[in-house]
Amino acid sequence: MVNGEHAALNPDEKELLAGALLGEGLPPEAEEFLHLASETYADSETAERYLRQAQQWAPDHAAVLIGFYRFYFYKGRLKEALEIANRCLEKAARENNMPRDWRRASAQDAVFDRYDEMLPRFFLFTLKGYAYLQMRLGELEESRVAIAKLLELDPTDKIGAKVLLGVLDRIGLEDDA
Repeated sequence: MVNGEHAALNPDEKELLAGALLGEGLPPEAEEFLHLASETYADSETAERYLRQAQQWAPDHAAVLIGFYRFYFYKGRLKEALEIANRCLEKAARENNMPRDWRRASAQDAVFDRYDEMLPRFFLFTLKGYAYLQMRLGELEESRVAIAKLLELDPTDKIGAKVLLGVLDRIGLEDDA
């Protein structure tokens, strides 16, 4: 939560999620289990079971990984969400032919300055989620390093890393408002 509210997806993040959910290569069985997980979200045990069944059909598909991430995030299971974020970072690095360690990524590794490039965007949004989770889990220095990398790769800040940096900078300060 930021200021007591869940971090809502902005329209671009929703588009990315929609693209992943409608993406190529998702077996219909996995799609059906993702749908069932969504329908049974209130019953955590059942929803998670459906997510695991989707994972059996498409273990490395972005739609399944994002489904797990969102489930764990909104259920407050942040350590598990972070595990999924790490898997997504590995996938995004692999699909962009980048170094496996996000800390070694450079602006020349992918087309980060063109927002219509989906694979680099997936990497940036994943790193943003990773930075946010690290902040929520109290790993403030790790969050700061990830935010700095985001701003290095996306200097025009199309994905909003400066918002996270502002929140991080205010942690521990009294709110004068």
